[in-house]
Amino acid sequence: MKEQNKFSTGRHQEQAAESQAANSGSVEFQSPEELLRHDAAQTAVPPEIARRLSQSIAQSPPPRRPWWRRWLG
Repeated sequence: MKEQNKFSTGRHQEQAAESQAANSGSVEFQSPEELLRHDAAQTAVPPEIARRLSQSIAQSPPPRRPWWRRWLG
């Protein structure tokens, strides 16, 4: 009888932990890229950093044409 009580108590604790994990809003990701996309959607970029990034991108040279386009025109 005691062993049965121990088992049912242990199972009850496992169920409580599972329901707590489900309620805490934890998310499981299939890949690192999915994690980064989720994080980027949740994180707001400060305006100063956005401005500096825009300036940096504007100063960079345009991408080079692929070699096969240069050959074929």
